[in-house]
Amino acid sequence: MLFNSLDFAVFFPIFFLLYLLVAKKLVLRNILILSGSYLFYGWWDWRFLSLIIFSSFVDYLVGLKVYKTSNKKLKKRWLFVSLISNLGLLFYFKYTNFFIESFVNSFTLFGANIESFSLNIILPVGISFYTFQTLSYTIDIYRGSLKPTKNILAFFSFVAFFPQLVAGPIERASHLLPQFFKIHEFNYRLFKSGLLLIAFGLFKKMVIADRLAILVNEIFNNPIDHMGLELIIGSLFFAFQIYCDFSGYSDIAIGISRTLGFDLMKNFDAPYLSSSITSFWRRWHISLSTWFRDYVYIPLGGSRVSNLLTYFNLFAVFVISGLWHGAAMTFIIWGAIHGAFIVFEKRLTNNTNQRKEKPKYKIFLSTLFTFMIVCFAWIFFRAKSLNDAFYIVSHLVDFKSNFEITNLGLEIHEFKLALASIILLLIFDAIHRKYNMIKIINKLHFTIRSLIYVSIILSILVFGVYGEEGVSEFIYFQF
Repeated sequence: MLFNSLDFAVFFPIFFLLYLLVAKKLVLRNILILSGSYLFYGWWDWRFLSLIIFSSFVDYLVGLKVYKTSNKKLKKRWLFVSLISNLGLLFYFKYTNFFIESFVNSFTLFGANIESFSLNIILPVGISFYTFQTLSYTIDIYRGSLKPTKNILAFFSFVAFFPQLVAGPIERASHLLPQFFKIHEFNYRLFKSGLLLIAFGLFKKMVIADRLAILVNEIFNNPIDHMGLELIIGSLFFAFQIYCDFSGYSDIAIGISRTLGFDLMKNFDAPYLSSSITSFWRRWHISLSTWFRDYVYIPLGGSRVSNLLTYFNLFAVFVISGLWHGAAMTFIIWGAIHGAFIVFEKRLTNNTNQRKEKPKYKIFLSTLFTFMIVCFAWIFFRAKSLNDAFYIVSHLVDFKSNFEITNLGLEIHEFKLALASIILLLIFDAIHRKYNMIKIINKLHFTIRSLIYVSIILSILVFGVYGEEGVSEFIYFQF
């Protein structure tokens, strides 16, 4: 079920009304949340519900066993049960064909001719997200930083909580799980700000991301038909498409949770206004970057080891992050580009004795340079193959004189609307980061606030993109 679909527009009001009726009865409320979450997820394919139930049961059991066991070897064995079960499913569904292809290609390099083949495996929506969420639960218990819950209903609801189930934020049990033991009475302030976040998220997705997708798809689906400025525009537009698409999803997820009285972590913080790649990853997909920091980078030794090992750890984390996003060399290269610049910035910081505040023009130039690097890396993320990515990169400065906007799949007025939306988005991000636009709007007079709500809704209805096949999926559903 998609947030931007008619199905969800019918599902959520009904769910919300039922939620209000049972909100003060914890058991009934959590039963409703779990049932609604399974209905929400099963709308795609009921068969994959078995995977969520299996992961939930394994980690619920492992959490109890690890906590009760004082024997360190036995604790580690139980932890391996969780790791093998969860990562085994993830690897099978997401990486089997990738490793088969890599195996075949490795023999080709040595002159052997092996016929390529692949298995007909469907990737379950959201498996990368809920796998990491359940893993963090058992790892935290193993580390002694979290106590397990004996309430199986609350735990299953935590794993399957539908607002963030399929594309995050990837929540920690220490933050989200205790909220399933608290009564959340209706709070008009939270409800109001939640609806506003939902509206902003839908605006980002349907008005900006889906409009930019028209041009982006034209460029990246047929790269050899384009060159120079067309490829540059396509790459820039994809940067804003994926940002509006993914941050839009996060806004909707956080907004829905807020209307129910739940608090989810912030997942984006104006990342394109970052003045370094390091800063970018503190503000982009925050729940994932902090997960890799806590469960991969720090266990590898983090920055507590020698500088050389620290650089290796940083680079390895970003390569793994690239592989998490997709089973293809394009994603690995995308991660490696970010990892290389993170290492460079870390080395630069280590060699700098004093950290003086930069003048504004240097901050602007650093921000611009960072954005260019991010956009360059996005080419590998979006390209369908390495050949397509290398073609785009090698033809970015290959300009031609007969450039026409209409050749990119957008009419002139649509192109202008897309540019205006991007500019407004950057202005909004700058203001929101400093002053919190949600709080500002909520403090306005009812009449002005109502006009803003109506304007957003009308913009979605009038300027939102509705494809021939109905609503479009969110980009991160494929990960």
